[in-house]
Amino acid sequence: LADVYSSSPALGRYFRSAQVISFSNESSIVMYQLLFSVPPSREGFMDNTMNPDFIRNILRQNIYDED
Repeated sequence: LADVYSSSPALGRYFRSAQVISFSNESSIVMYQLLFSVPPSREGFMDNTMNPDFIRNILRQNIYDED
């Protein structure tokens, strides 16, 4: 995850770290925490760039690009 987000043109400059919070071998579920350094308030930044769907789509696109 760290490579995905640190190399992202949209989020790379804000990304700081990724940490696994929990992992389940039985169900293959991983919970992780992403840490971003957010700039001082800018119009729409939190609603657009830091939108959870946008952040998930960065990861999805990386997975699709690898296939």
